[in-house]
Amino acid sequence: MEPIDLDLRLSAPALQLGEPGPDAVQLERLLRSAVRVPDHGKLVPWRMLLVRGDARARLGEALASIHQRNDPQVAPAKIEKNRERFRHAPLVVVVVARIEDEHPKIPAQEQLLSAGCVAYNLLLGAQALGFRAQWLTGWAAYDRDVADLLGLAASERIIGFVHVGSAREAVPERVRPDLADVVSDWR
Repeated sequence: MEPIDLDLRLSAPALQLGEPGPDAVQLERLLRSAVRVPDHGKLVPWRMLLVRGDARARLGEALASIHQRNDPQVAPAKIEKNRERFRHAPLVVVVVARIEDEHPKIPAQEQLLSAGCVAYNLLLGAQALGFRAQWLTGWAAYDRDVADLLGLAASERIIGFVHVGSAREAVPERVRPDLADVVSDWR
């Protein structure tokens, strides 16, 4: 595999992603790369759920129902946005953190960060394979009814929904911070 220029990494809006997505070989490569993350204690404090094909529309319908049930006054446009949320990218990977809050050695924050690295590796891996991706959360990532729908245990939480596909239009660069504003020497 050719090395990628990390200075070119950027997120493509999920609404602008479409077919093709990763084939079976590319998907396995993407997932193998995603799990190569720091993992203090080798706890594997994460897992992934793949949402593909018709499951994308079913998940969107379920989210629309949950949102409407939880907030009967929600605007119809927001319900429709939930319904369509997963229909664009051919692959959505739900990254789930499995946190042992009372682990005697590994702080919960380190477990959570390891799961976040899985999501970021999905972004890098998608780009390395010639795809684009976006890591999103939104209300659904923090909703217990959605967690239950996805079969998450009480100790699990959604880190994000990583949408993967082909960009249907050019992805604009965004302003990045000047290094002088975010890097300093400790003295």
